[in-house]
Amino acid sequence: MDNIRLTRRRSLLGLGGLFAAALGAGAAKATQGGPAGIASGQVKCVLTPEMTEGPYYISGEKLRRDITQGKKGTRLDLALTVVDASTCRPIPGAIVDIWHCDAAGVYSGFGAGASNRTFLRGLQRADSHGVAHFKTTYPGWYPGRAVHIHVKVHVGGNVVHTGQLFFSDAVTDAAFRKAPYNKRPNRNPRNPGDAIFVNGGKRSMLTLKKTKTGYRGMITMGITR
Repeated sequence: MDNIRLTRRRSLLGLGGLFAAALGAGAAKATQGGPAGIASGQVKCVLTPEMTEGPYYISGEKLRRDITQGKKGTRLDLALTVVDASTCRPIPGAIVDIWHCDAAGVYSGFGAGASNRTFLRGLQRADSHGVAHFKTTYPGWYPGRAVHIHVKVHVGGNVVHTGQLFFSDAVTDAAFRKAPYNKRPNRNPRNPGDAIFVNGGKRSMLTLKKTKTGYRGMITMGITR
């Protein structure tokens, strides 16, 4: 288990689909890097500011790839890339910290999940390409919030990004037609009705692909250190 000093610094989140474009046209033609490049718009991998941590964070989680811990649900494989927002270069060794609710809308450590503080929570170190991989389940929903995953990025002992990752409503509709999600119909709200989503959620959307076992979700997070 990693003990990480939690100090907040400003960060920005970029969509994975624009990372390659940034490395090509945007980053290659930029005349300045660092904060000035971000402010001028010359660095294109940075798209949106961080979002609220929410009430269900637990610090000091386990360093592990598989965070399912026996929870039922459609498999979700995550590939979360961390890059330097000034250069669009990957940051190997960055620690990505995620947590989300189960299919019933329950978080470990709180309410009905209070007896277990670890399911669907965990940390991973980004590999040499800046990618942190997780095996988890497709999150459920609870009243007042659209389907989402919470995320923090730690670099050098500092929290450099706090955000939330969102899912296409159409993909969620398909996923929720199956058990155990179909036991809780009429989810509400959808993305447009979520108070967090409307303040940047479109720029925090996972790119989702159907797989033989479930779904694969990808995004690139551009951070400032």
